[in-house]
Amino acid sequence: MAVVKVVEYNGPDPHEALAWKFVDGSGRSDELGTWTQLVVREGQQALLFRDGRALDLFGPGRHTLSTDNIPLLRDFVSLPFGGKSPFKAEIWYINTVHSLDVKWGTTSPIQIQDPRYGVFLPVRAYGQFGIRVDDGRKFLVKLVGAAKAFDREALVGHFRGLLVSRIKDLISTFIVVEKRSILELNAHLNAISAHMETTLAPALETFGLTLVNFFVTSVNVPEEDPAVAQLKSALARRAELEILGTDYRQQRSFDVLDRAAANEGGGGTMQAGMGLGMGFGIGGALGASARDLAGDLTVADVQPCPACGTDNARGAAFCSRCGQSLQKARTGRCSACSAPLQPEATFCPACGRALRRCASCGSDVPDGSARCPDCGAPQPIPCPHCQAPVTEEMRFCPRCGKALTESCPGCGKALTESCPGCGTPLPREALFCPRCGHKVRD
Repeated sequence: MAVVKVVEYNGPDPHEALAWKFVDGSGRSDELGTWTQLVVREGQQALLFRDGRALDLFGPGRHTLSTDNIPLLRDFVSLPFGGKSPFKAEIWYINTVHSLDVKWGTTSPIQIQDPRYGVFLPVRAYGQFGIRVDDGRKFLVKLVGAAKAFDREALVGHFRGLLVSRIKDLISTFIVVEKRSILELNAHLNAISAHMETTLAPALETFGLTLVNFFVTSVNVPEEDPAVAQLKSALARRAELEILGTDYRQQRSFDVLDRAAANEGGGGTMQAGMGLGMGFGIGGALGASARDLAGDLTVADVQPCPACGTDNARGAAFCSRCGQSLQKARTGRCSACSAPLQPEATFCPACGRALRRCASCGSDVPDGSARCPDCGAPQPIPCPHCQAPVTEEMRFCPRCGKALTESCPGCGKALTESCPGCGTPLPREALFCPRCGHKVRD
């Protein structure tokens, strides 16, 4: 057999190929001898295989494939007199240079539910990453297998399933934790990229690869998808109404009224009334009254979803189509200065007073009041003896044990003074009612 004298890399473009099995110009690949010279360039490693077993890994330089350099060959090669013998083996070259522009992307959109709007949207993600082969033996044995070459495309194809599953999990977790819409993800690509790099690096290390960097360059949704088009149309409409200053519910009432006016039954009556009113010079007033009446009826029956526009029954907590909350947060007003309050406020932004939030309805309770003025729920008031919080139903203070009301020694009926204005029980030393402010004594 014709033995290959010199083995050196003459395979595909080294910028694309990550691993390549040596084949010379005549198609020979495994006909070697103990005198064969192996040439390994900078940025390369070479691994010798015999009968599917990885024998030795060579770094840059010129190497002779002798039994002195490769002691494991003695198990496979029977040396005749003179110490030279041909043998069959394979040489694999591994590219250890950084590959920094390996492109990746989702071949088809992945379905993810938007936490803000409650709809499922198709999401596509694209980017690139950089890798380096650090352990050529592990890389070839675990990843390449029986292929004749392994390039960037094969690498992305092998890890595409891992990439897609991790990017889907990451995006889903990110939008839920950060309470972001899918439509806002492009503003957070750096954070997503850093998390993906941290997540994928250990998985690639098991294949002898080091993840140099990982970038997500785009996360988007197909504009032609019906769900995307409907959501963007609804958002554009809502933004338009907010800019114009028109209440969305009022606008929806007008829309329903317009559709009702086009109906044959109600339309004829309305048009007749409008015409009669115009004849008497009061068409404008009649038209406004009719519209207000129809609007009131519409609002009383349904309430539109602010996200998708679907009409829902009055009092519904969530939209029956997209799941959007239909309940507006109760803001309330400060009981001292009547300034408007935000739901999460603990102090009044106008007067600086510490707020007493009712545990039942969230309204601000006046200082000293024993009951919420809105829902009537009992509120804690200070014990007149030790200032511990108590309620008006208590007969004794749970901290000091003293009676909170005076009782008749004969019948046991409470002798506590009550406010003549609102009936609120009063401590003995009170000069004013803590609920309505009525002056009790001079």
